[in-house]
Amino acid sequence: MFKMKTIWIINQNASTPDTGYAGRSYYLAEELGKLGYKVYLIAGGYSHLHFRRPTINNDIEIVKNNNFDFVWIDLPSYDNAHSKKRILNWFIFAYRLTKLIKIIPQKPNFLIYSSPPLIGFLGALIIKFRTKTKLIFEVRDLWPLTLKIMGGYSWYNPFMILMSYIEKIAYKKSDLIISNLSNAFQYIKKFKINKSKYLWLPNGVSEFEINKKTPLSKDVANLIPKDKFIIGYCGTLGLANAIEFFVQTSLELRSQSEYYFVIVGDGREKHRLMSMVTNSKNIIFINSIPKQQVHSLFSFFDVCYIGWRKHNLYEFGIGSNKLPEYLFSRKPIIHSYSGKNDIVKIANAGISVEAESVIEIIKAINLLHSYSKSKLDIFGQNGFLYAKNKLTYKVLAQELINNID
Repeated sequence: MFKMKTIWIINQNASTPDTGYAGRSYYLAEELGKLGYKVYLIAGGYSHLHFRRPTINNDIEIVKNNNFDFVWIDLPSYDNAHSKKRILNWFIFAYRLTKLIKIIPQKPNFLIYSSPPLIGFLGALIIKFRTKTKLIFEVRDLWPLTLKIMGGYSWYNPFMILMSYIEKIAYKKSDLIISNLSNAFQYIKKFKINKSKYLWLPNGVSEFEINKKTPLSKDVANLIPKDKFIIGYCGTLGLANAIEFFVQTSLELRSQSEYYFVIVGDGREKHRLMSMVTNSKNIIFINSIPKQQVHSLFSFFDVCYIGWRKHNLYEFGIGSNKLPEYLFSRKPIIHSYSGKNDIVKIANAGISVEAESVIEIIKAINLLHSYSKSKLDIFGQNGFLYAKNKLTYKVLAQELINNID
């Protein structure tokens, strides 16, 4: 008789569509559930990434979903991403993970711990030893390396030393290492890890969410000109997104009235970016829109834009949530990126240019504008087919199962 196998996915920052951005872990859990596995997705009940705090009446709350169970671990609130209380939450989460063995009725056959943060891996390791389960370490960001390069932290910082120690344990004690960073093994191999123990599993796109799309609100639609060549960005306005180069491009092209730049989203950099274009008439900033409207928004763009900083960190690839959605949109993409394994170039879905180069972005815009609609549609179709065949979470869930079960 077939016995249903159980998968626990631990991602402290995971959320549901009602509480935050329902990303990689949520959609993988859905698809794994559809494949016949009993899945528990375990997350922290408070995160600065949530836009709504879930209702939690106990330290640990199990909520039924259609295809899996969501497990909330209650955590204290904190002010912002840089709060010291956020670090305290990492330790509380790690400790409370060990209590799940007595609370979740099905013990895991497979345990996936998704990092960052790294501290919680210690709790996952205790679960592995107590339940004799197979432990998969998912690397979504190379901590503590990212904190060193992007945050400027010293390797001699005591907390960095602690995380470096946990990182080494995680690579050594895990049965499989997966990453959404396409070239991550070039970093991981320094820990003397055999490549057979590594799997690249990129970020994907949820066809279920796309099929739930709703029309763009008229208030937003009316803000976007219908007689211009629209170059659009939709996403977070943070430091890593390097949007100032996109904004600077709009300033350089102010005299070319056929172009119009649209930026949709919010983030810490928004005020600074808006201050760059106080009197410019060829660019507009639009507040974040509901996720269900994002793919309707793309139909208003002629070209989708995304960019990154010129950091050595990207030699290990990027784990973009936005690129799979862009590819699925059937729109050509300008990708300002100087790292390894450029997915836009691989899919032949647009034009890739050097990161942080306004001159190169302008060249790409002018070139795409010179193309016929049919040629632009070919770029869009190439991206769509690549995403459809390789980047849907249905495909990625099956790829994961092929490598762990």
